[in-house]
Amino acid sequence: MQVNGKAYRTIWFENNIVKIIDQTKLPHQFIIKDLKTIKDSINAIKTMEVRGAPLIGATAAYGLVLSIIEKNDQSFLKRSSKDLIASRPTAINLKWAVDRMMKKLSGLNSNEALKIALEEAKAIVEEDVTFCKNIGVNGLKIIEEIAIKKKDTVNILTHCNAGWLATIDWGTATSPIYHAHQKGIKVHVWVDETRPRNQGANLTSYELNEEGIPNKIITDNAGGILMQRGQVDMCIVGTDRTLSNGDVCNKIGTYLKALAAKDNNVPFYVALPSSTIDWSIKDQKQIPIEERSSEELSHVEGVDENNEIKKVRIYPQKSKSLNLAFDVTPAKLVTGLITEKGICEASEKGLKELFK
Repeated sequence: MQVNGKAYRTIWFENNIVKIIDQTKLPHQFIIKDLKTIKDSINAIKTMEVRGAPLIGATAAYGLVLSIIEKNDQSFLKRSSKDLIASRPTAINLKWAVDRMMKKLSGLNSNEALKIALEEAKAIVEEDVTFCKNIGVNGLKIIEEIAIKKKDTVNILTHCNAGWLATIDWGTATSPIYHAHQKGIKVHVWVDETRPRNQGANLTSYELNEEGIPNKIITDNAGGILMQRGQVDMCIVGTDRTLSNGDVCNKIGTYLKALAAKDNNVPFYVALPSSTIDWSIKDQKQIPIEERSSEELSHVEGVDENNEIKKVRIYPQKSKSLNLAFDVTPAKLVTGLITEKGICEASEKGLKELFK
């Protein structure tokens, strides 16, 4: 996708170095950062320099490439894989990518390891680009139907950032929007601010602006009244882990949007590549919900009059807070799942029909 008119992906490999866009600096500064070691990769995932389930998976895959470059040793590789999986627990793509890499690399002699690791990491990246593009093609049909019926701008509400910055290219929830825009369909996006890290305001609006797509940032609690007023035609969100029964784990606040959508008969879709499906568990209580630092709530970042990024405290100094990063939306609140293979109902039956 575009930044200042130039096409970028979120991650690439160059001269034995992994290149990423440091998302903690967006939208104020566009900085390309080098990852040279496995520790760099783990830190990038932990500190959310990279974020979004598919991009986390790709970063982990390239992290194992860096691990081999650093020290081509099976025990070091296994330790690296465990450290990567532990870096962020909720997004299933992380473990999926590491497990996929380790199936290829376990027991390999040192001469083969780097070549095969690099091939597999690149395959994961290219696969995600294809999946996200196909999600867009499939989701476009929904937007087209609304546009034909409405004969006016289609208003879409999204939560957090499930755009190209969360994947390698295209995004998941944004991919249908980009495809609609490129086809000439008039779309407007309501962008949830998405406290506490403001991924909607900082990232989704930023990338929509770069693509020339009309959007407005709203406070997280404004979605309900917009739906009541008939100003939302559909919701599309991403997901960090979707269970085989159709339950969707996504950024905190997604569940509340789904409830509001249900109450106002607004279609609520979830866009995801198959790498984000967790086939192993069916009970949402088994999903590890990440609890992040309370400082993400008590402090906010922005730019001052000198265009320097500063962090300031907004809470009383003695106040305590709880910062759960994700919630779970039950399948019964989801209109459909938009995947690279098509659209299905959010259920075990629906998923198995697409992914036999």
